[in-house]
Amino acid sequence: MAVTRTFSIIKPDATRRNLTGAITKMLEEAGLRVVASKRIQMTQEQAEGFYAVHKERPFFNDLVSFMISGPVVVQVLEGEDAVKANRDVMGATNPADAAEGTIRKTFAESIEANSAHGSDSEENAAIEIAYFFKPEEIVG
Repeated sequence: MAVTRTFSIIKPDATRRNLTGAITKMLEEAGLRVVASKRIQMTQEQAEGFYAVHKERPFFNDLVSFMISGPVVVQVLEGEDAVKANRDVMGATNPADAAEGTIRKTFAESIEANSAHGSDSEENAAIEIAYFFKPEEIVG
């Protein structure tokens, strides 16, 4: 396996409950290394652009509203097969379906307020990383 990068967001429900460190610890314990991280308040325009792929879905407006409801922590993670490693430690989107010991099973409040976002492919990871980070902000 090659060392790759993926993108992660610690969502507003988790930052509101001061879980940034606990979630980052779980990511690191899964073999991922944080090579870039920043706490931001996403604007409506940023959220709409980031989630544009869901524009026609009925949950789009609620998702955007949720993502701008408080600070988030955007991160670039690096590790062996980083996309898969991140998705494995995050768990299923619906916390009720997530495996024990995953971020979403441990911390999520609901399907929407599920504490973490992670890229679903290396291609999308590259797009999502570039959306929030300049190359010089990523320090491996």
